[in-house]
Amino acid sequence: MHVLAALLASITATFLTAPARADEGGANLYLAGSFASMAAVPGMPGWSTSLTYYHSTARVQNVSERADLAYAGITYSLPTPVLDGQLSLSLFGAFGGMAVAITDVRNDSRVGIMDLTPAASMRWSAGNHNYLVYTLTNVPSGTYNSSRLANFGIGHWGQDAGFGYTYYDKDLGYELSAVAGMTYNFENTKTQYQNGIDAHIDFSASKFIGDQYQIGLVGYVYQQVTGDRGRGATFGPFKGRVFAAGPQAGYLFPVGDAQGYLNLKFYREFEAENRPAGWNLWLTIAISPRGA
Repeated sequence: MHVLAALLASITATFLTAPARADEGGANLYLAGSFASMAAVPGMPGWSTSLTYYHSTARVQNVSERADLAYAGITYSLPTPVLDGQLSLSLFGAFGGMAVAITDVRNDSRVGIMDLTPAASMRWSAGNHNYLVYTLTNVPSGTYNSSRLANFGIGHWGQDAGFGYTYYDKDLGYELSAVAGMTYNFENTKTQYQNGIDAHIDFSASKFIGDQYQIGLVGYVYQQVTGDRGRGATFGPFKGRVFAAGPQAGYLFPVGDAQGYLNLKFYREFEAENRPAGWNLWLTIAISPRGA
């Protein structure tokens, strides 16, 4: 069971670097749902990687969006303790297709790459209690054009940071995780628009069945806490909000001398305000060092 815990922790270290989306387009830089099971549990030292297929559909009034993305992350967890905890460093990149439509006005679709996102995290464990702090940076390097509706990059720098907690009873197989963070968006110099400060919470509750299977629930809360500003903010502060919840399932399997993990998450969004809302699905395969 502790092997599964370590693998899931290394996967969520990679999930720190999820696709970025802009408040300027009605969504947030931090992709809600990036953290889930075992978010604060230290992983096995060494290199781990994951590949995720991400699909989302969303709508607000006469605007609809669809995204099909493949994103990959790589994480290195140091074998030597730092401040009595485990330091992990990650880098994320992604590519895929996106389509945006304004009914009877304009359609736009294309293929592109996401902004690069480096991240760092620290994890500590004390019995069943586990703690996390993290930070990530959005580097504006993806496909972006301020005159297009469908964009992958967001056109500006951004910084996100937060903390988390996981209660994990490996004897009974129960875990409960929650991670809260805030995002600061720098100005988009191409549009003279600056998104407000965002707050978000991801959570998970799951049960491990034997040494290979996991079932549970996931969810997130997103709330923009300060208004947008700049030349393009003609509709007022435009604070966004959304809630989401859904099921998840996982399967652990050997990959040579390493450990593999397959995870499926589904989120249904509700109570949205000033942003598109719909549903999204994550299908992830991850490889991590095998535990003792």
